[in-house]
Amino acid sequence: MSRIGKNPVLIPEGVKVKIQSNNIKVTGPKGSQDWDSHPEINISEVDGELYVTRLTNSSAHRSLHGTTRQIINNMVLGVSDGFAKELEINGVGYQAMVQGNRLKLQVGYSHDIYFDVPEGIKVTSDRSLIKVEGIDKQLVGTVAAKIRSFRKPEPYKGKGIRYRGEYVRSKQGKTVGE
Repeated sequence: MSRIGKNPVLIPEGVKVKIQSNNIKVTGPKGSQDWDSHPEINISEVDGELYVTRLTNSSAHRSLHGTTRQIINNMVLGVSDGFAKELEINGVGYQAMVQGNRLKLQVGYSHDIYFDVPEGIKVTSDRSLIKVEGIDKQLVGTVAAKIRSFRKPEPYKGKGIRYRGEYVRSKQGKTVGE
């Protein structure tokens, strides 16, 4: 049995779960999410806990077992607490501003970069700090990675966009001849 898959998903106060065949809908104070699980993975609710079981012990079902449990757990955590990622901008003149539903980045190019924020994601900016928030963990991570990809941190001067707390190994650079 999967080590992760055999653990139950605890349902906190204020979160409602509705299971219909292989569709699961989770509703909480921050919003609602629904997801279609694999038809050969069973989801059941017992005493405020969700249990995920598989039909057979094949390798495909074993791999889906833990993944299904973790996706449901992330849905429950997302609608109750939400997820957030923070990005730091380092560099002279580098800054970010939120304009409506767009993020404007000035990160050393000859032009500004405009990023349309997808629905379900909230982006706030304090010039050198960007915070990405939402209830879908995968979407929050994808949006943060996309913003980071506009100017990845470079190892010589450390300029660029990095996750908060991310360590970027610095290099010495070339020395002029003697």
